[in-house]
Amino acid sequence: MSNNTGNTLLALLTGAAIGAGIGILFAPDKGSNTRGKIKDGFDEAKDELKHKLDDVSSQLKNKFNNTKYNLEDSYEDLVSNMSYKTEDVISFLETKLADLKTQNAKLQKK
Repeated sequence: MSNNTGNTLLALLTGAAIGAGIGILFAPDKGSNTRGKIKDGFDEAKDELKHKLDDVSSQLKNKFNNTKYNLEDSYEDLVSNMSYKTEDVISFLETKLADLKTQNAKLQKK
């Protein structure tokens, strides 16, 4: 969920809660009934917000887990590639060392 979508959703829920609260306050009804309606409205909004937060939380956990596994795979690939590169470097150095030993042996014979 992008940040703009989350902000829009939050603004929409806030606006709906404020509108419902104002509508209830101006409705001709007993105070106890109005307070009950307001409490019910807040309870519903709280439950809806809790569900939305749970959904966002689970989405973030899933993204984190996927990112964690992708990072682990990338690390393993990097280590594997470095292992091959290390073998290449060692082989190159061994070849150069053998060449230097050959050249040194020729120089010592003179």
